[in-house]
Amino acid sequence: MVTIRDCQPDEADAVVLLWRQADLNPSVTDTADDLRRAIAGGAVVLVTEASGRIVGSVIGGFDGWRANLYRLAVHPSHRRRGVARSLVAEAERRLASRGARRFTALVEADRAGAVAFWEAAGYARDQRMARFVRNR
Repeated sequence: MVTIRDCQPDEADAVVLLWRQADLNPSVTDTADDLRRAIAGGAVVLVTEASGRIVGSVIGGFDGWRANLYRLAVHPSHRRRGVARSLVAEAERRLASRGARRFTALVEADRAGAVAFWEAAGYARDQRMARFVRNR
């Protein structure tokens, strides 16, 4: 049985491990402490659990204007089973209940499978925008 639920702060290490297992490109904020801070700050941090193990995750943020989805990850052994779509749908539902009407997804452009997933999920690439980042 697979369930989607809120990520608990004490599960942050397991989620960061999932990101590595899912082969996400690491970033400066991919730490258990940063994930715990996101949870404490009110981000929608969801996990999918199967047989007592975390096999999927997504983070959703809402600034009162727009919702952003990122760090969608599914363990390779659980892909192509609807886990990612279910996580996205639940994150969208929760963010919409807070008032979100526009959703964006941060997707690594060089990941063809990830790009194809988001397009199949009804998201379109916004050619008008470019992402600018400064790490501290």
